[in-house]
Amino acid sequence: MTERQYWLDLFTWKTWQEFLSAGASVTGFRESRWPTVAKIKPGDHLVCYLTGVSRLVGVLEAVSDPYRDDTPIWRDEVFPSRIRVKTLIALDAETAIPVHELRDGLSMFQGMKSGVEWTGAFRGSPSKWSVQDGECVVSALEEAAKNPVRRPVDPLKLQRKPKARPGKKVIAATVPEPDDPATEIVEGPERPVREHTEIQWLLLKLGNDMGLDVWVARNDRSLDWQGQKFAELPRLRKELPRQFDDVTNRTIALIDVLWLRENAIVAAFEIESTTQVYSGLLRMSDLLAMQPNISVPLYLVAPDERRNKVVSEINRPTFRGLTPPLAELCRFIPFSVLRERISQGTSFIPYLRPDFLRDVSESCELEIPT
Repeated sequence: MTERQYWLDLFTWKTWQEFLSAGASVTGFRESRWPTVAKIKPGDHLVCYLTGVSRLVGVLEAVSDPYRDDTPIWRDEVFPSRIRVKTLIALDAETAIPVHELRDGLSMFQGMKSGVEWTGAFRGSPSKWSVQDGECVVSALEEAAKNPVRRPVDPLKLQRKPKARPGKKVIAATVPEPDDPATEIVEGPERPVREHTEIQWLLLKLGNDMGLDVWVARNDRSLDWQGQKFAELPRLRKELPRQFDDVTNRTIALIDVLWLRENAIVAAFEIESTTQVYSGLLRMSDLLAMQPNISVPLYLVAPDERRNKVVSEINRPTFRGLTPPLAELCRFIPFSVLRERISQGTSFIPYLRPDFLRDVSESCELEIPT
């Protein structure tokens, strides 16, 4: 018999109320999360967590395979990646369990390097939890349902959203040197190839096919993906726009992929397929430090399993010190989502606009701890 798996299911107080009002029989996630949602099996448990107040509020059991549906349930978003569920436990805000009460039994609280590092495990859903963490939470929620303890909740926290931190100083910038080639590989049809190069090619080709000019990091121009040379893309720029100073342009020239419309950068991508995610973030933060009024959408593209690492790194004090913090401006795109969207959208890619990335990417902002 297959072992039950445990998954995190995030709710705001509003979406939890809407879920309950709709019969508490269907939970949903954003379209971009479909590759992960598709892994949930009937019998798996979903641990429900209230953002804003950092409390565990319920347990759901999956009773169907995942499916897509846009029937209205939630007012503000569709959440079309859905699963039919049986609600095993549903608490209210006051009887929900503050997650810190379980910190000794949950892995995300172990070995933390900062007091907010744990929040990275509670910022995207669904995400797979260890059986030990899942069983710890379910056991605590079962006890809370039998013997509820009421803890007052600040009503404002139920609606709270992260805000920019005013008055921070801009951090001095340096120009990082080009990275060594990524060492993590995937198997291609002809030979082992670098995963970094594959994703770089997909982003370049996607931008090119959307009718945008594209730029690849100057040290990567000679690369190819399965025999398709970067330098032969019709819309690959040979030079960058010169509206910035030399130091800024040297930083921009090292960013993995840029999409441009005329002289405007419409999206910037750093790809991190190896254990380090810091160098790409340094380039993005340097760009923001040198040009604090720039409004370029920034994306960190990395393997799905590196989501928490990305969030942890992007919320380092160095990056939080920018105004606004880098986490408010840079979003995360999982490799699997990028690959799936490109494979699904071949026929309509020429009609896409760059802002479609908003739907396939995830926020990197940490939940504000209570």
